[in-house]
Amino acid sequence: MYLRDIIGFSLRASLGYPTRTALMLLAMAIGVGSVVILSSLGEGARHYVIGQFSNIGTNLIIVLPGRSETVGGPPPLLGITPRDLTLDDAMALRRSSAIRYVAPLVVGAAPVSAGVRQRETTVLGSTPSLFALRQLEMAQGRFLPEGDPTRAAAICVLGYEIKTELFGAAPAVGESVRIGDRRFRVIGVLSDKGESVGMDMGDIVIVPVASSQALFNTSSLFRIMIEASDRDATGRAKEAIAAIIRERHDGEDDVTIITQDAILATFDRIFVALTLTVAGIAAISLAVAGILIMNVMLIAVSQRRSEVGLLKAIGAPGNRIPTLFLAEAAILSLIGAAFGLALVVVGIWVLGRVFPDFPLSMPLWSLAAAVGVALGTGLIFGVLPARRAARIDPVQSLSRR
Repeated sequence: MYLRDIIGFSLRASLGYPTRTALMLLAMAIGVGSVVILSSLGEGARHYVIGQFSNIGTNLIIVLPGRSETVGGPPPLLGITPRDLTLDDAMALRRSSAIRYVAPLVVGAAPVSAGVRQRETTVLGSTPSLFALRQLEMAQGRFLPEGDPTRAAAICVLGYEIKTELFGAAPAVGESVRIGDRRFRVIGVLSDKGESVGMDMGDIVIVPVASSQALFNTSSLFRIMIEASDRDATGRAKEAIAAIIRERHDGEDDVTIITQDAILATFDRIFVALTLTVAGIAAISLAVAGILIMNVMLIAVSQRRSEVGLLKAIGAPGNRIPTLFLAEAAILSLIGAAFGLALVVVGIWVLGRVFPDFPLSMPLWSLAAAVGVALGTGLIFGVLPARRAARIDPVQSLSRR
């Protein structure tokens, strides 16, 4: 028998028992589809997080007050902060040539009102550098003007949603709002950019950093966001930041410096592990499909004893019978995998319609892995039925007929 004869024999044998064949194809399709769809969801989550961090700018460095390590004697104390980050610390970082933008941040919550309308929202104090650093866009007016960052000007920029809630369709630029117990003049409205790393930029009010310090009665900063002059300068910028802060804090390394690449690399490792984990869980369904293939093929061996006996009686070699059964298992596995991939295409299309902002794509490695595992599963679980078929005595098989 040539290869085409083996394939034709296996296809005819499969079509002779349509119910059995349909069950095997369904089990394999579900197994392959679950592996690829779950892998696609994990990969999509990874791309989503990377995209969210890309929206906040490039070559970013974040300076946080406090050390990330444990310090002190027994018992160890976590995150001791000998000195807060101040606005002077942020301004001192400007002298490094490896740094392009420095945006000190003060974050708090306060009631914002205009006329009879009021709501509690996030108030962010910063400098004009935040506009370029966070890649913001204006819908109306202008952003915070250049000037002395220590001057507490009574001006603010509203997020798109806050503007709509407080002023509706009426123009907001030039109007006054009350934030806490202070009045601010609206000079601009941000465009509807959506969320950026968990912070809804539409539901926010931005004021000068000195104004936010006066509003929340604090001299410390929440953090400092920095953009390096280019990607290659990130390392030099990080070293310069550490040296400047150490000099200003009496030789103490009491800040944590995080680069954007380090954050992305951490998230990338987490999501790769998560994707592989869920894909492994989904692969269990392929094992279930393999067990079904084995059980159905064992039944097929008993149903086709006369057929196997006739093949042996007319001179089929001993290794031909196992080859026929394994070929049938392999063909059914590949066809089931093809149906599974078709289910994946439909599933991803539906998910894309339901969640249009979530990036979904089929990673090539998951396609190859799912098809390979499906084929391997079919062959592995087809070995026992094939060996049982090879041991059938042709005389007894034909005599039973």
